[in-house]
Amino acid sequence: MMRAMNLTNTLNKMYTVNNTIASQAFDKLQVQKLVNNKTLEILSISLEKDAIFPEHRSPADAQLIVLEGDIFFHIKGDTFHLKKQQHFSFAKEEKHWVKANENSKFLIIR
Repeated sequence: MMRAMNLTNTLNKMYTVNNTIASQAFDKLQVQKLVNNKTLEILSISLEKDAIFPEHRSPADAQLIVLEGDIFFHIKGDTFHLKKQQHFSFAKEEKHWVKANENSKFLIIR
């Protein structure tokens, strides 16, 4: 019995459950780092309807995954209409900005 308990305690230390995305409010622009290490960064971004994520550049090639909502992603003079469960890739150092057409949440993985 004690061995199983120790194993359970060890396993609990190896895994974590995080509710950051679910609890992230729709209040203008909200950015939360979910993961940040030498090889990977994952950002959770929440944009309130009509809010804008101002123009900026990504330091690395990136993947954007829309979790909920509807956004316009502007890059290099083009606009991409992205909706729930869509995925978009873009290169590092390209200027881009985002506008939320409705309350939206998306991940940036780079």
